[in-house]
Amino acid sequence: MAIHMFQQLIDTLKKSPKRIVFTEGTDARILEASARLLAGTFLTPILIGNVDAVHAAAEEAGFNIRGAEIIDPETYPDMDKMVDTMVELRKGKMTADECRAALKKGNYFGTMLVKMGVADCLLGGATYSTADTVRPALQLIKTKPGNKIVSSCFILVRENSTGGAEALAMGDCAINIKPSDDELVEIALETAKCAKIFGIDPKVAFLSYSTKGSGKGEDVDKMRSACEKAKAAAPDLAMDGEMQFDAAVSPTVGQLKFPGSKVAGYANTFIFPDINAGNIGYKIAQRLGSFEAYGPILLGLNAPINDLSRGCNAQEVYSMAIITAALAGN
Repeated sequence: MAIHMFQQLIDTLKKSPKRIVFTEGTDARILEASARLLAGTFLTPILIGNVDAVHAAAEEAGFNIRGAEIIDPETYPDMDKMVDTMVELRKGKMTADECRAALKKGNYFGTMLVKMGVADCLLGGATYSTADTVRPALQLIKTKPGNKIVSSCFILVRENSTGGAEALAMGDCAINIKPSDDELVEIALETAKCAKIFGIDPKVAFLSYSTKGSGKGEDVDKMRSACEKAKAAAPDLAMDGEMQFDAAVSPTVGQLKFPGSKVAGYANTFIFPDINAGNIGYKIAQRLGSFEAYGPILLGLNAPINDLSRGCNAQEVYSMAIITAALAGN
């Protein structure tokens, strides 16, 4: 269903090929995805691990990884330079010895490869926890100028009645537990930017149990405030709220409850009030709405770093690698 969307991303990458770090170089799922990527010419895998161990794992699993770069932290020739750079980045929070010890782990080492420009982006988490992928990114890559938080979104895709693809963006479903109105502004603007990369013309709905003042409460006020602030920050984006989900997606309900809105009834980019609503919402769309869900896609960092589910398969690794690399071009 998402073939067309991914082909567009691949076509873009072919014009400007990227290098992606995989922090778990001996994992069979990573090796299978890497072999598939190497069959194309748009993305070069950098596999972290002992060179002999990576080759042995690939051979045992039957995957051709010729053309991949394998880097072993234990024998990396620029390790001293990397340690010095990390000490500077941590500004007194870690000693040189502590940095050197951290850099023997694939998550920190891979993140520093991105920081030092050896790679364009990173995909980890096949065996690491989300925290172990996000923490080095926050400490070393850091947030973009003007951003105070890292957030996330999911891109959801399904085939429509005419055989084309219907795509939606949803944020934040994975990182920020109870974001403030200011944090929701960042989440909305970053999610809208990400939506555009996937060919979505964002129409952003700030979701609530209230539509245009029909309900009362702190969470209603928060979503209304966030929407007003987001509109002020990005007046060219189509955004409205607060609104209920039916008002966001049904033109009849939307124009009845929120007359004159350019978003109500036509929303394709959804901002949830908290992680509870977001996580439940995207999984309902995935399981009951037959959408394919891609993510979480981390937003707000200076370079693309993404996290895999530990239950992922090779197809998901391949898809997320393309998504992560596509973000590196924007």
